[in-house]
Amino acid sequence: MNYKEKLEELILTVIREGGSDLHLGTGRVPVIRVAGELISLVKHPVFTEEDTMGVLSEVLEKKILDRFLENQEADFSYDYRGEARLRGNAFFQKGLICIVFRLVPKVKTMAELHLPPILADLARKKQGFFLVVGPVGQGKSTTLSAMVDLINNEQARNIITIEDPIEHVYVPNKSIINQREVGIDTSDFHVALKSVFREDVNVILIGEMRTPETVATAVTAAETGHLVLSTLHTNNAAQTIDRIIDSFPGEQQDQIRTQLASSLLGIFSQRLIPRITGGLIPAYELLLNNNAVSNLIREKRTHEIDVVIETGSGSGMIDLNHSLTELVRAGEISIENAYQYSLNPKGLERMI
Repeated sequence: MNYKEKLEELILTVIREGGSDLHLGTGRVPVIRVAGELISLVKHPVFTEEDTMGVLSEVLEKKILDRFLENQEADFSYDYRGEARLRGNAFFQKGLICIVFRLVPKVKTMAELHLPPILADLARKKQGFFLVVGPVGQGKSTTLSAMVDLINNEQARNIITIEDPIEHVYVPNKSIINQREVGIDTSDFHVALKSVFREDVNVILIGEMRTPETVATAVTAAETGHLVLSTLHTNNAAQTIDRIIDSFPGEQQDQIRTQLASSLLGIFSQRLIPRITGGLIPAYELLLNNNAVSNLIREKRTHEIDVVIETGSGSGMIDLNHSLTELVRAGEISIENAYQYSLNPKGLERMI
């Protein structure tokens, strides 16, 4: 079998169906995800162990393939004919190889992504720490790519991304853009992040905040005149702040709390909701740092942040229930889905 042709045929199916993911596993037919639902491609034959290994050999260099067989995990990216890019992960289950590909959407504008215009204002800031948060698969990287591309098209800045793996590929316009992939261009996030201070950088995109060391260096970078953009797998702004602070030993928490209170620009939490007309649309929460928020962070009162967001619409803040309510009233999403994705259904009930 020509495994490259087979893989590209399946990727083309994902693209044509408007899907997001492709699942390949030994002992089952290929499966794709479309609008959040898994669909088995029953017309395709069941993948054998030889098939999954054959596909993997097409997408991984030999040294990375050897490392995968030793470590039993691998992240990678794959370019489809220069027309699309996919993020991949290979792993073992019950001793058998499985591969998941996620289609990385082309870089889109904020308007195309139905994001609030205030994110453009945040992207134009010269310094500060901005996080996009939410569960896996909710469009965090896509939102950040729109912010980076806006900077690239409007300003002459030196942008450095540190990713694992590289997802969106940017075409430099007014900015210099250097994209570094962990495992290929650098040994890890923290090493690459320490190096940016010697690389005349203006904007730093960190694919994911994985360790306290990375967080500490990122916050310091934001304090020292850089715009730092990153993601976390948290549910909302208050939980994000607590997660960051709690990742540090007790004796360091007051310091990181003080640094975060002064350097944080905002936290954007998003969910992709099925649209009534098909496809997905984001609902979101936006916390903007101001004197009140800074004081709550310093005084260990992050549990009060939700109230600040709910009452802060005049300054540009957005709470998730208001976002969901607007989507329901606009006929974009169903009431049932609004309740399903709300973090406070009782509060939503009072609004709809």
